[in-house]
Amino acid sequence: MLNKKIEDAINYQINAELWSAYLYLSMSLDCASKGLQGAANWFEIQYQEEQAHAMKFKNYIIARGGRVVLQPIQEVQTEWNTLLDIFKDTLAHEQKVTALLNNLYKIALEETDVATQSMLKWFIDEQVEEEENATSMIDALKMIGDNGYGLYMLDKELSTRVFVPIPA
Repeated sequence: MLNKKIEDAINYQINAELWSAYLYLSMSLDCASKGLQGAANWFEIQYQEEQAHAMKFKNYIIARGGRVVLQPIQEVQTEWNTLLDIFKDTLAHEQKVTALLNNLYKIALEETDVATQSMLKWFIDEQVEEEENATSMIDALKMIGDNGYGLYMLDKELSTRVFVPIPA
């Protein structure tokens, strides 16, 4: 059984993951409206990943005899000036998610909940990849600058990303 402190913290994380999904869907829609179909695809995959993260946490709470409590999803930004701005916001957001997960892990340590610590390891490792991906995109977009052909080629590359289901 999960203790109440852990259950509440994971419920908070579930709602944060769903908000993240909503944010990435908004980013995808903004890219699509600007003709950046590849970037729209990249952010749609992010949207799907965040939903999968929420479901993984949901399944964990249920498996441990807890109760999932959903909260209203807060409003998200809907427009950005440039693709670089979107990826800068993506990195900042992923850094916030990393902090949330680190805090959740700290609570699991304090509560000596080894099972939750073990489950969180996957998410912590995933966050390293998420921040690295956003940083790589920022670096690429800075190199491209105002080069329209470079942006076109990057957008084509982003269109090849596919959703890979996460382990249950």
